[in-house]
Amino acid sequence: MSLPSPSARASLATLSAPLPAGSVLHLWLKALTEAEASLSVTVEAQPIASPATRRTGEFAFVAVPLPAGGLTALSYDPAVTMLSVAYAFHPDRVTAEGITVIHHEGRNAPPLTPDSYHFRPPFGWMNDPNGFGRFGGTAHLFYQHYPHSLRWNTMHWGHAISTDFLHWTHQPVFLFPADHLSEKDDGRGGAFSGSAIAAGDAIRVFYTEHVIDRTPEEQIQLTAVSQDGLLAGASDIILPLRPEGLNLTTDFRDPYVFEGPDGRWKMLLGSRDKAGGVVLLYETVDPAGATGWTFIDIIHREDRFGMTAAECPCMIPVGGPASDPATRWALIFGLLTSRDPATGRRNLTSVTVGRFDGRSFAADFEQELDFGSDAYAFQAFVDGDAPVGIAWLANWTDVSKKEDFQTAMTLPRRVLIEGDAIFTPPVAAVESLRHRLIDETALAEGKTIDLDTGAVEILLTLPAEGAPFALSIDHPDVTLGVRLGDDGLEILFDAGTGKTTPRYIATGARPSEVRIFLDAGSIEVFADNGRWTGSKRLPSFAAARSATLTGGVTAARVWQLKL
Repeated sequence: MSLPSPSARASLATLSAPLPAGSVLHLWLKALTEAEASLSVTVEAQPIASPATRRTGEFAFVAVPLPAGGLTALSYDPAVTMLSVAYAFHPDRVTAEGITVIHHEGRNAPPLTPDSYHFRPPFGWMNDPNGFGRFGGTAHLFYQHYPHSLRWNTMHWGHAISTDFLHWTHQPVFLFPADHLSEKDDGRGGAFSGSAIAAGDAIRVFYTEHVIDRTPEEQIQLTAVSQDGLLAGASDIILPLRPEGLNLTTDFRDPYVFEGPDGRWKMLLGSRDKAGGVVLLYETVDPAGATGWTFIDIIHREDRFGMTAAECPCMIPVGGPASDPATRWALIFGLLTSRDPATGRRNLTSVTVGRFDGRSFAADFEQELDFGSDAYAFQAFVDGDAPVGIAWLANWTDVSKKEDFQTAMTLPRRVLIEGDAIFTPPVAAVESLRHRLIDETALAEGKTIDLDTGAVEILLTLPAEGAPFALSIDHPDVTLGVRLGDDGLEILFDAGTGKTTPRYIATGARPSEVRIFLDAGSIEVFADNGRWTGSKRLPSFAAARSATLTGGVTAARVWQLKL
């Protein structure tokens, strides 16, 4: 291997970072012309590798191990080679240190939100949470991910870990689409949503592989095991076909695997028939969950609001252990393409609570998960004595193929039951974000208060249940506020586009305490310990500037939040 001549080096783009011996580089590159795209990797000026590709559609992935440590340089000709992403990590230390991002482009760059406390990917697009769980004592969040732009495309699984659900450490890309899906930049499918279970010291994931126009099935279910928790191994097909005789559409996706009350692994899948959305139940007697999956039944139907498929189903025991026959279960899923005619909100998420014996589900009551409608693809697992869940803080109705769309995950939430109501308060650890008390008197007195960085929590204590108030939030790009009146609790939002804005309202809500979390790009409202919860993505990462309150409150406190 030879180094380029001085004249050639003058035209090269060079990136460098000091890296320890034993590190691994992950690179994605493609050719901009008919000439071969290439990149030179050196450590302390000594050549290590020269990955190359003639691929011009989608980026080619390359992993480069670095046996020696020192100043590592990546050099390439930007007229011939496009480098989308480059990061490095040390396999023995990545869980503590995370990845080191060396390069991304403007087209896949994360927003500049230094004061934000919500989870975002280090680059590229993100949507549904996947495989949310605790493995080896550490919380893992996988997610739908496209590394190379801020728009949906061929799906990968991103990955991050945490000890408190708030401070996340980015890990290498975990799961890649099949090779034939990575050859073209055409969004034909990829590794769609799924879930994860422990497999001894390893992690077993389940996911949908989607390939547009594949016959007989566009969507099939696969499983893979990761021995190191960093990269999924080879995938095996476990469900190649939809169940017969049900007249299902090609929608057949989002496997959620969990332990049932009988100790067997169960799997939920979202689908659709001529009447509307359906949730399918499978099970296996294989203790590893690797084989033997058999169809049991359709355990739930939903056909309201003009929905099509049930998406991202999730089922968790609430109020007691899964093994107790008295414990009720919450079935949570997205109503794809739904529209509430009363409010205009789209893509709602339903929570149905009932009795589950491992093979059938009998509903007791149902409610909406989030009145802001921007908590989609909610996924939860039992963490200790209560379930914890997280959702995509966005809504498909706002996504455009022609515009970048940067998003975050919601604050992580517990899932509790009191009587015939589900509560979803934020995890207790969010109080650790309270960096500084900004105010505890002025807002309650009707004065306008400055919101500092705009990353704040506002806690309102009301003199009586349903006592009316209106909180006006001065934001540079949108009209924003929270109001409680005779008709319920409402997030006031208008992006100023001239389009009719839905009403983001919890009809009939009469709370006595309201917590409001503002951050770059979002607002989340939790009333009466999450009895009513509302999340709304904001199409701007600008900071809210100030807040003014009208209506009597017993107390109002405001904290600046900081990770």
